[in-house]
Amino acid sequence: MNQQELLPKGVIYAGVDDLDIDLFESQYDVPEGMSYNSYVILDQKIAVLDTVDARKADEWLNNITKILNGKKPDYLVVHHMEPDHSGSIAKFLEKYPDTTLVASGKALNMLPLYFEDITFNNKMEVKEGDTLSLGTRSLTFIAAPMVHWPEVMLSFDASDGTLFAADAFGKFGAIKNETDDWACEARRYYFNICGKYGVQVQNLLKKAANLTIKTICPLHGPVLNQNIGYYVGLYNTWSKYEVETPGVLVAYASIHGGTKAAAEHFAELLKQKGCPKVATADLSRDDMEEAIEDAFRMDTTVLAAASYDAGVFPPMEDFLNRLAHKNFQNRRICMIENGSWGPTAIRTMTKLIEPMKNIELMPETITIKGRMHRDDLPKFEALAEKIAEKYKN
Repeated sequence: MNQQELLPKGVIYAGVDDLDIDLFESQYDVPEGMSYNSYVILDQKIAVLDTVDARKADEWLNNITKILNGKKPDYLVVHHMEPDHSGSIAKFLEKYPDTTLVASGKALNMLPLYFEDITFNNKMEVKEGDTLSLGTRSLTFIAAPMVHWPEVMLSFDASDGTLFAADAFGKFGAIKNETDDWACEARRYYFNICGKYGVQVQNLLKKAANLTIKTICPLHGPVLNQNIGYYVGLYNTWSKYEVETPGVLVAYASIHGGTKAAAEHFAELLKQKGCPKVATADLSRDDMEEAIEDAFRMDTTVLAAASYDAGVFPPMEDFLNRLAHKNFQNRRICMIENGSWGPTAIRTMTKLIEPMKNIELMPETITIKGRMHRDDLPKFEALAEKIAEKYKN
């Protein structure tokens, strides 16, 4: 995908793809790589907007050199100080020492944390509502604290409706591997990275509602210049912790296969009884971040887990702890447990769910022992019917 074709005249794409990275932030699987976006505004004054991860500094600087074509930049705008975006600041200023670094006060205070032995002489602090005139263009800064770091600023060019969005509206995946299905990896990115900060994202969206946005330039993923309402609408749904897709996630943690067989049987029953969408997740093997994404996406989650050491099998405990950390709320949960001699999974899962906000914990539960037996089948039928009633109504 050619990002330059999506940008307004005078804004040049300078970003790079990282196809060698295995885990983004050392925790998120990114089989399609990752993009680190950077932009250059060529006007009477020249502004470079954000750098890239130090892993790709040389390639990015080569892009910058070609774009500038012998000219010198006036400003380096730092919207976000996370190292995947600020990692090349020192190398950039070494090459262009007269450039003024423009950032929020909190971002400027963070500079010594990442560049201990470097003195930054040319600095400009900006805050909410400040503007940076470049000639025909002018950037107006928008504070976006905790989306998803405290120092984050966005900037908006009203001349053509371009929003430079920092990590907002970003997604996993390299530009080279970009597909038309933006929402899938954007959703996984949002809930696993920004999901905890729904209130702060809502605050940002309220500010954005006063802008006429025609193009969104995120720091990860493709430039967005069509159907802006679609992307903003998804962010509104996600940040309000509302249901995006009616349906059920059956998430299971199985040791020897008995719980897995029960969970998969239950998922098939839900489909047969008319649930609009049913997804399954093997918490021991499948992408945990995708399971979290699906739990936030749908309205009902079925937890099926083996008992373990008088508690619950650790993959399920990990899943519930991650959901709690990301402010999981406004959902319905149903539980199935397996325990050969002393079932303890439901009791433990209940304790992990209790701190979550506005969770409808269904009183109907199922306990199996070792394997699902013929006598258990009516209980599975009845519970699946109970869950499916919501969609029939």
